[in-house]
Amino acid sequence: MTRKVYNREAFLSNIAKKLGREVQTVGVTRPKYRFSPQWEVLKNKTQDELVQVLLKQCKNIQTDSYLVPKNKLSNTIEEIIQKYGGGPVVTWDDQRLDETGLRAFLKEKLQCQDIITHIWNPQLKDENIQMAEKANVGITFSDFTLAESGTVVLFSSDEKGRSVSLLPKTYIAIIPKSTIVPRLTQAAKKIHELVEKGEIIASCINFISGPSNSADIEMNLVVGVHGPVKASYVIVEDM
Repeated sequence: MTRKVYNREAFLSNIAKKLGREVQTVGVTRPKYRFSPQWEVLKNKTQDELVQVLLKQCKNIQTDSYLVPKNKLSNTIEEIIQKYGGGPVVTWDDQRLDETGLRAFLKEKLQCQDIITHIWNPQLKDENIQMAEKANVGITFSDFTLAESGTVVLFSSDEKGRSVSLLPKTYIAIIPKSTIVPRLTQAAKKIHELVEKGEIIASCINFISGPSNSADIEMNLVVGVHGPVKASYVIVEDM
């Protein structure tokens, strides 16, 4: 979907006026720093080594983790759903459902087990959110994955509602191995490159690190404050 920017010139002119200067019409020259430590962490790690970093970090953020080949993905998802207590299940309408065979699995095998499954449908509007509220399990794919912090990066769209990862009691993130990068630095660079190429990217990008938790009150960790109480990451080796 193409997104238009309205009243940009008036908006920028108003800001420039408040700052007491002319509107900036040419690009800004980036400063050259002597040190860039943000690029050094995990810099020389191979993709397999980044997987191990991610698996180790999952333990720190109280997230179950699985490393599976593509042909074992459906079975693994089924096992996790059963472990979480069954459905209802809600997921994105993502082309990767077809690439991995999960769409057929969700429609046929799960529904044969009387597990209600809802695939996000823009035409249904608020009904999608209602289904997400009732769901026990939400499933999404990760677009980028930060090994250092155990963070999945999700690009929302009309077909990929953010409620899927927020409202259900439990959450499953499917992580293609190729999406794993060292840390936020590399993810931000990749997002910037997409913008530079003129690609339309999500207006909402979510960074999720395991189940919902907070330690704001007297440094006591509380899980499930504002989202799923349990989370699993399924890393797919050959996507």
